[in-house]
Amino acid sequence: MFESINQADPIVQALVAGGFTWGLTALGAALVFGFVQVNRKLFDAMLGFAGGVMLAASFWSLLAPSIEVAAEQGWPSWFPAAVGFLFGGAFLYGLDRSLPHLHRGKPDDSAEGIKTVWQRSVLLISAITLHNIPEGLAVGVAFGSAASGLETATLGGATALAIGIGLQNIPEGIAVAVPLRAEGMSRTKAWLVGQASAIVEPVAAVVGAAIVVYAAPLLPFALSFAAGAMVYVVVEELIPETQQEGNEDLATLLLMLGFVVMMVLDVSLG
Repeated sequence: MFESINQADPIVQALVAGGFTWGLTALGAALVFGFVQVNRKLFDAMLGFAGGVMLAASFWSLLAPSIEVAAEQGWPSWFPAAVGFLFGGAFLYGLDRSLPHLHRGKPDDSAEGIKTVWQRSVLLISAITLHNIPEGLAVGVAFGSAASGLETATLGGATALAIGIGLQNIPEGIAVAVPLRAEGMSRTKAWLVGQASAIVEPVAAVVGAAIVVYAAPLLPFALSFAAGAMVYVVVEELIPETQQEGNEDLATLLLMLGFVVMMVLDVSLG
């Protein structure tokens, strides 16, 4: 099975990897069938860990390869990384300002983006979908770049990134579904909302891989674009959310742990 995946088309590999990260989100959300609420300290710790994984993936799996690939392609090594990183952040900023969404724990009247009559559950899915788009893109770009033949882009590194994103999706699934259950939503519906937040990841992964495969010169820009988008999510959403209930130190320590876990995965498998 693993041999067949290794030999598969990179777009198929990206689809499988995106399905894997989606599946782990669904697994985390499934804990809603056993719990009614999550302790706030545990909640902030999980968010901190997820942020650490995403920050480490942004550098080790995306920005560093972008710099090396740019040099191999003849670019000034810093240029694609800088341009793509800023455009990735700008892209997420644009989505954040335009797509209607509601952050966890916020009242309905604090929904962001264009005003809409969407239900609360739809707005919550929209918020998490915003954050999962760059994760899916990152996985797809990584698998697409692994097929490029460049020494700096390996299948092991892409696999490490998918594992890291998948690991941080487990607490993300919990963090979405369980609070919804605490607000009165049924367990089944809370699970559906929790896992639905990551449906976009396989789609974004296929898009990311296709961009790299069919437009190889864009590879260093695509890598850094995904990095910028993920860093925007961490700084704009995850870190501020962990700072609201006095658990800053715990969340920071777990962020550092998540960073180390992702770094070890990338270095050991890449």
